[in-house]
Amino acid sequence: MHKIMIAAFAVTGMFSAMPQMAQADDAKAKMESMKGEAKAKGQEAKGETKALIEEAQGNKMSGTMERAKGKTKAAGERIKGKAKELKAKTE
Repeated sequence: MHKIMIAAFAVTGMFSAMPQMAQADDAKAKMESMKGEAKAKGQEAKGETKALIEEAQGNKMSGTMERAKGKTKAAGERIKGKAKELKAKTE
């Protein structure tokens, strides 16, 4: 009888811990997504800053190129963040 009670508690404990593990994966996935978005905003701001500097110096074409580079790098960071988010969800 004692062994059956222990087994019942073990099974109950196992099923109650599974949702907590799933919540941890979701939290990690959300964090990876947020990190990717933060890095993307940083890259975009960096590109914008460089563009403004170039335009202040009178180089409109260089400013446009710097702005485009910032947006491209930001898109890359968003993609990396999304990939890490999906990886965290599948772990």
